[in-house]
Amino acid sequence: MERIGIGFLGCGNIGSGVFRLLEEQGEQIERNEGVTFEVKRVLVRSLQKKRACRVPEELLTDRVDDVLNDPQISIVMEFMGGVEPAASYMIRALSAGKTVITANKMALATRWQDIWEAARKHGAGLYYEASVCGAIPIIRALTDSLQANRIHSVMGIINGTTNYILSRMSSEGAAYEDVLAQAQRLGLAEPDPTADVEGYDAAYKLSILSTLAFHRHVPVECVYREGITEITPLDVQCGKAFGLTLKLLAIAKEEDGRIQVRVHPTFIPDAHPLASVSDSFNAVHIDGHACGEMMFYGRGAGDYPTASALVSDLIKAAKSKRHAWPAVQGEVSQVADDWTCVHFIRMLAVDKPGVLSMVSGKLAEHGVSIASMMQKDRDPHTGYAQLVFLTHRAGERAVRRALSEMDAQMVSQVRIIRVEGDERSI
Repeated sequence: MERIGIGFLGCGNIGSGVFRLLEEQGEQIERNEGVTFEVKRVLVRSLQKKRACRVPEELLTDRVDDVLNDPQISIVMEFMGGVEPAASYMIRALSAGKTVITANKMALATRWQDIWEAARKHGAGLYYEASVCGAIPIIRALTDSLQANRIHSVMGIINGTTNYILSRMSSEGAAYEDVLAQAQRLGLAEPDPTADVEGYDAAYKLSILSTLAFHRHVPVECVYREGITEITPLDVQCGKAFGLTLKLLAIAKEEDGRIQVRVHPTFIPDAHPLASVSDSFNAVHIDGHACGEMMFYGRGAGDYPTASALVSDLIKAAKSKRHAWPAVQGEVSQVADDWTCVHFIRMLAVDKPGVLSMVSGKLAEHGVSIASMMQKDRDPHTGYAQLVFLTHRAGERAVRRALSEMDAQMVSQVRIIRVEGDERSI
């Protein structure tokens, strides 16, 4: 029976989940895998703090060197979160030849090259399945199972908080602020929800997914990002009228040799597999030239789902005779800042002759054609009506230029939401 010493960097919710899971499943892991894991040291900020798991006091330390310099520890599991000092600690561990297992998407996305250089240079293992979508094995699918494919696109719901909010806005017709407050009461949203609702969390994860899918490093700074804070019940309602469901999607595509990476509110046809993913669940839809379309679905966050992925990586690392590193051929040279898709356009317009011809004319001047249109009831107090359009596939820049040139005395409060999916089903 092989016995392997591991060290924890941090012991919050995720670290506690891993500690409990190792206690609960330790005997089964020994029987099934022939390996025993022994937690040697646990780095914590405060030795007095009460924890979600009962870690023996003699294992606790507030000195990182007690973990990184211990020769009995061959695997370091990082649970600290954030970029620093987590990234520096991981690089130190890798440089000492220790395997690192992490769920830290922020550190990986922002320090990718530094962390991987340390792993390769010193022949150390780096495992990070839990960094994207918790228990869903999407990292392993991209790095192992789908290696024979040219990936055309990766499109996913990879933030549970925003999916919960948009699902409730759709099912209840509630306002964003009300559902956010509900999510915070349930512990699904942080007191400061900015990272989730403004799309930062999804952008970090998409940087990792697109790097693995296209075999070129895609820095997080290249990801176009919009959050959901401006979405209204009217947007959701109008989309429903067209047979569309609203999600915060992370989208990565390779078209004509150029990569596009973007996170933003997106309408998809009700028949699309991602449309049925509700509440705080995650899902990733992949299209490959050989495998075709497939979807991965499950819990994307939480102490136990994330711990499940971390312990899976722990077992894989322990049984690996030779660590593998992703086939990433340098950094992407150019990321598309323009893309084509169907556009949902909603605007407040004066209800009088000439408005429709002005709108359609300006769109046509920039090569944008209207596929569908509807008008909501005129407000008797303001004299304005809501006009809602779906375009045929059109360039992002062209749509924006056309809208910027419209008569401000006729239309205002313009909202643009992209639409993805098979155009024939829209």
